Order: sequence, then structure tokens, then C-alpha cells
Amino acid sequence: MASAPPADPSQAAKAAAIDTYKSYWREMEKLYATPTGAGADMKRYAASAALVNAQADSKQTHDKGLIATGQVRVDSPTVTQADINRQVPNVILSSCLDVSHWQVVDASTKQPASLPSTRLTRYVIVSTVERWPEGWRVIRDEPQAGRPC
Repeated sequence: MASAPPADPSQAAKAAAIDTYKSYWREMEKLYATPTGAGADMKRYAASAALVNAQADSKQTHDKGLIATGQVRVDSPTVTQADINRQVPNVILSSCLDVSHWQVVDASTKQPASLPSTRLTRYVIVSTVERWPEGWRVIRDEPQAGRPC
């Protein structure tokens, strides 16, 4: 009986980076779902600028008495660049972030918040994911302004 060929390390890294990115957004949903962000473990999936920005942006939202309910969809995550042979391997992803089912509401009344009518709810986002000793972490998450998908 022949054994299976070894997994391609590059493909495994790309798959792990995409899985981490999807988990990052599931944690982001938790971060925004309560006025304190209780229950979210962003450090498990994010580091560096992505972690700092997530914490600061959610705090700003919570300080306004707002939360977000529903779900974020990460559509068509695609690896646009991968460098797994460097000291800190990284993968750059491009995806379509769909926040159309993620509703910003008043934390106490649960009434929808007033948002700009021109707000994009589906847009391209480019993200950098690195493999740290603790595992893969999103380190940069950059919405592409004005690029709907």
C-alpha cells in the first residue's frame, strides 16, 4: 500500500492563512456584538496593526453606544502572494468583505443606527497574514477604498 505524498507546504500555508483570516472575522463579529467586546479573543487571530486597529475601532463604536449584530461574509479569499521561506512566513490575501448582513444598532434599544447611504457594504480588502510562533495571525487588514465587489 503506497503512502500519500507529502502535503505541499506552500498549499498548506495558504490554506492555514485563509482559515485564520475567516476565524479573524468570526472573532471580529464577537468583538462588536456586545458593548464591551466580551467573549472575543482577537489576540488568537490578530497581531500588530490589525489587532490595534480592531481594538481601537470597536472601542470607538462602543463609546458611541453602538454594537453590530449579524454576520460578516468573507467571499472568495484569494492568495495573491505567498512567501513561506522567509524567517516569518507570510501570505497576502485579497477577498470581498460583505458586511451587508452585519447591522450597526444602538446597544440599548437595538434600533438600527443611522449610517451614510453611500456606505459600501461589499468591498475588496487586502490582508497580510503571518505565521508567528503561536500560529497564523492577521497583521494588516486594508479595505480598498472605493473598490466594491
